[in-house]
Amino acid sequence: MKRINVVVVLFLMLGWSGCRENSGTVDIVTVDISQNYPKKELVLQDFMDVEYIPLETNDEFITQGDVMAIDNKYIVVKNWNNDGDIFLFDRKTGKGVRKWNRRGQGAEEYTFINGIVLDEGKNELYVNSTPSKKILVYDLFGNFKRSLNYVQGAEFMDVFNYDENSLICYDMSVYYNEGKLKEKPFYHMIISKKDGSVVKGIPVPFDIVKAPFVQKGDGIAVASVRPIIPYKGDWLLVETSTDTVYNYVSKENKLCPFLVKTPSENPEILLTIGAVTERYYFMQTIQKVFDFDKRSGFPTIGVVYDKQENAVFDAIVRNGDFAKLQGVDLVSHPMNNDEIAAFQTLAANQLVETYENNELKGRAKEIAAGLNEESNPVVLLYKYKSVD
Repeated sequence: MKRINVVVVLFLMLGWSGCRENSGTVDIVTVDISQNYPKKELVLQDFMDVEYIPLETNDEFITQGDVMAIDNKYIVVKNWNNDGDIFLFDRKTGKGVRKWNRRGQGAEEYTFINGIVLDEGKNELYVNSTPSKKILVYDLFGNFKRSLNYVQGAEFMDVFNYDENSLICYDMSVYYNEGKLKEKPFYHMIISKKDGSVVKGIPVPFDIVKAPFVQKGDGIAVASVRPIIPYKGDWLLVETSTDTVYNYVSKENKLCPFLVKTPSENPEILLTIGAVTERYYFMQTIQKVFDFDKRSGFPTIGVVYDKQENAVFDAIVRNGDFAKLQGVDLVSHPMNNDEIAAFQTLAANQLVETYENNELKGRAKEIAAGLNEESNPVVLLYKYKSVD
């Protein structure tokens, strides 16, 4: 498998007015997938604050722990088997607040939960249900308020809270046109929370569609490439049909190049981004390869760009509360939150086993001592911290 290296180049800001820094240039990270890179171990607590939230377990609140949304007051959770249950937990204590289920075929119900957006300001939940081609809006007690029909022909994948009145979405219907000219002027868009209408389209430049899937006969395997990543109050937009990742500057309605990946072939290598801190950019490369006989593929490499050292590393991130290496995931769940960069969940049985082996310390040890193998998962919040 090819390795990658990252260098920073300075682009004169000719056509990118509005992206200019004080020097008249902007730093753009270029990912060179033809190069090798060294390994580097990072200790999570050196650049992040970690908060552990054990989700309360009782007869009513038993969940598989698929966390959908986190804000200042609440954590929203569903089950991995998508049985329709939605749980609301207290953000500070992890105590169960309430639970409901509106799964069904009715006009006020969802057939499937692809994602949930929490708006604490409006006390609303936005349940994205792709099979229904709707986003259903409920209050925090599960009462139906309204539904937002998808824009005609759209199929929303990622949906985030954009501002008081809008959501930001990605239309994955583009993937169905692999190898063809794009059909729509934009696939990233901002829609109204009131009626689902398009408030603003965000055209990411490309011509030919390059979808993140592998097809063999009637079988299709799709790689997970997050198209929208929260970034310092703005948004990083990833489109697999282009090698450039853009920073969408919301207040100025401008696209600024943020990162460029050198082209790749045989196999094509995709890039996805996770948490971005003042010093580190956490990323993952994905080979566009899938073995349908073994039902496995899309091998990944987790990498980090170190802005201070101007270099990329094959990074191992270690949680300092664990005596042995415990996987830290800063890519899968980046957060749209000024305080929290990303989150991860840990299964209770794994924490209990680690505790019994005397391999924990600090807050992790305190929490594990109160768990059993049947407890609900523990949510880890990775919070921004200044780095010297």
